[in-house]
Amino acid sequence: MEDWILAHEPPIRLGVFLAIFTLLGTLEALAPRRRLDTSKTRRWGRNLALTFLNTLVVRGIAALVPVAAAATALIAEERGFGLLHIFNLPRWASALLAVVALDLAIYVQHVLFHAIPALWRLHKVHHADLDFDVTTGARFHPLEIVLSMGIKSAAVVLIGAPVVAVIAFEVLLNATAMFSHSNLRLPLSIDRVLRWFVVTPDMHRVHHSTVREERDRNFGFNLPWWDRLLGTYKDQPQAGHEGMAIGLERLRESGQVTLPWLLVLPFSEPSPRGNKPRPMAPVHEEAVR
Repeated sequence: MEDWILAHEPPIRLGVFLAIFTLLGTLEALAPRRRLDTSKTRRWGRNLALTFLNTLVVRGIAALVPVAAAATALIAEERGFGLLHIFNLPRWASALLAVVALDLAIYVQHVLFHAIPALWRLHKVHHADLDFDVTTGARFHPLEIVLSMGIKSAAVVLIGAPVVAVIAFEVLLNATAMFSHSNLRLPLSIDRVLRWFVVTPDMHRVHHSTVREERDRNFGFNLPWWDRLLGTYKDQPQAGHEGMAIGLERLRESGQVTLPWLLVLPFSEPSPRGNKPRPMAPVHEEAVR
């Protein structure tokens, strides 16, 4: 079964991506959370072109070197590498623990991409989007994707994650990244409960605020627990979801945000950490929505 899943990983991931993207894109159009400020056609064209380019880069590297997470998991499993191989756990328990541990690794990676200036240069391509919808979840610089692939593969070896768990995690992460970035209006009562189990759009949108104190919160893509446990959780943006500004304060001209501009952005912007911290008034956790 695992051999079949590994052999069919690309179509499985593509099929899930297209299904979730189509569903969320449709729901966004029917029940949008915010009015978009820039041309949706141009933004989607740029963001999806960047996604396609990233896919070509990843597949090209994976064809030359077995550094993709699933291939690394197969090699590590054959050699007995990783913490989970120390314990004689049932297969299902190892897979479940591996998914949770990999999600923690992605959370730590995300925090580091904000904290380390050289990594922030790459990651700000994701944050330079002036709107927030399903395509934002796939908008990353190719070099960040390559680095992320290496970090994820190292985590897979350290954890000793089974192949099936790695593929399940990547499919899940891809789906929840699109969901958490979607411009979907959820009833507040549902959002309040759901964000205890998965990162919701309202929870993650705070992370895309132009205000740095809000941008450096809510790092989770999939599981919301790490932000709560490690002190990086923020319930709501100060200006409310309709009033908050999305993106980076220094980069507000939509006309300059072309695909070539996104590719050179990490090497052209003089300030690695963007705007200086801005003082914020206290906000009650269940306040403005």
